[in-house]
Amino acid sequence: MKSFYIILFITFLFIGCKTIDNLNTVTKNLSAKDESLNGILQTWYQKDYLLDKVPGISLDKWYKQNKKQPKENNSVIVAVIDTQIDLKHEDLQDQIWTNPSEIADNGIDDDNNGYVDDINGWNFTATKNGGYVVWGNFEYVRLIRDWESLFTGKTESEIAAQDLPNYIEYRRALKVYEQEKSHYSNWLTSSKYSVALFPIVKDSLKHYFPKEDYSYQQLDSLYQKYKINDKTFGQRRKDNDRDIGAMIGFMKVRFDYDEKTIEKMKETEIQLDSIVNKNLNLDYDDRISIGDNPKTLEKNYGSNKVSINKPEYRSLQDHSTKVAGIIAANRENDRGIKGIVQKVKIMPLSISFSGDEHDKDIAMAIYYAVDNGAKVINMSFGKEFSLQKEWVFEAFKYAEKHNVLLVHSAGNNRFSADKNPYYPTDNNFDGSQEICKNFINVGSISSKLDSTFVSGFSNYGKLNVDLFAPGEEIYTTAPGNTYISDSGTSLAGPMVSGTAALIWSYYPSLTVTEVKQIILDSGTAYDIEVIVPGTKDKKVPFLELSKSGKVLNVYNAMQMAEKMSKKKRH
Repeated sequence: MKSFYIILFITFLFIGCKTIDNLNTVTKNLSAKDESLNGILQTWYQKDYLLDKVPGISLDKWYKQNKKQPKENNSVIVAVIDTQIDLKHEDLQDQIWTNPSEIADNGIDDDNNGYVDDINGWNFTATKNGGYVVWGNFEYVRLIRDWESLFTGKTESEIAAQDLPNYIEYRRALKVYEQEKSHYSNWLTSSKYSVALFPIVKDSLKHYFPKEDYSYQQLDSLYQKYKINDKTFGQRRKDNDRDIGAMIGFMKVRFDYDEKTIEKMKETEIQLDSIVNKNLNLDYDDRISIGDNPKTLEKNYGSNKVSINKPEYRSLQDHSTKVAGIIAANRENDRGIKGIVQKVKIMPLSISFSGDEHDKDIAMAIYYAVDNGAKVINMSFGKEFSLQKEWVFEAFKYAEKHNVLLVHSAGNNRFSADKNPYYPTDNNFDGSQEICKNFINVGSISSKLDSTFVSGFSNYGKLNVDLFAPGEEIYTTAPGNTYISDSGTSLAGPMVSGTAALIWSYYPSLTVTEVKQIILDSGTAYDIEVIVPGTKDKKVPFLELSKSGKVLNVYNAMQMAEKMSKKKRH
């Protein structure tokens, strides 16, 4: 009887668990036999609605009709602030930025930019002993650790007026921390039990499946016979039947979580243990291993290694490699995919790991990108708290002053970015106006022009999301010369970054505010009602979910850019 109750508890607990997010990406691997996109699955986002009946960004349409060549030697630099990247990917060869003023591996800062041997960019998460940060705190954990001495145990009436905004944010952080700590601690406990029980359950099911070759459908069929529900739970049934039903339910959950082997289950346990004891641990400070002063903006930390070329470290390169491929995968090598723009150089700047990015690293990466010639900065990451947002705001203004566009993915939280802070952002959430005019926040759409047009995972907002771009089932580059279909606003953002780079490669005289205006004004408007992300069936007009009410359209943007450029010349 005891085994039955343990299995039942674990089964129900796992059913309610959340997935472990990978930055801003919601992953869905797709089969080549998937016919949901009528034979154009891998390139749907490049299509045109009028020509192909697919609501893509009209990239193919522009390339087919364009007869011009970009300005000679005008490769636009796009900084990708993200994870480490696979520099050796076959589809990114010749598309990676190389610092022309730096001599490789001579231990000297040849160009005097404050970074030694920064041939391809910089890694701001390298540790002082030559390693790399893999697990870091969530931002609300850092915020609590920094502010608890000021606010712990105090009521609002005891707080000085100038400290009240921080106190309110501290209380918000505490609430999130307590919820997440409880959630992941319970999940870790159930995971440990599951690892212990898995061999027992697997062995017991041999009675029904001697070859252990059962499918989810077979398990479900057997479960219907032995399951325990409200009508049968209180009745007298054989304990053996109860155990069988619980064990089958347990194994069904393993299938749901793609944990069909003990190795997979142990991987989940290790990951959950790291979340509890590192991400959520108030006593764990990932900044110590980096060895810098986290209270000061400085250059003397990190390393020039933006890529680890060992197979066991490929996961550390995954996110940035996907993002870079959308923007810049070689269009002329007849391999893999075609990026949005050929005349481009990707500048890899690593700040991301499993946890929330540091505001210091975000700011320093932006300064590095601007000072070293980037015209576009792609930021496919985000967090709900920001401990040093003023540093980031100042970096945004610095980029604006130097005519650099900032593109940010709106996030996969399924909430309104107008009501819920999501950083980095150009909104201080204090009633003031936007802090800069060079920032574009991008939500995600699907390929289906119906009520599910806006991706169910995407953030939205009439004030703080500027427009939408394709972010579901996007086929792109992955580490180790591989390719994958993936989903998330992380993949919608680089659609806009690539378009901005394409515009500047042809019309370099345009200002950052002009390029932003072109991208927002030239989008495609769809007169349909869509389900609001995070709700079951609440519908609103599509135009109500972003500032522009539109979807990125490359063809229209390039047409508008040409007209604006001609007008400026005359």
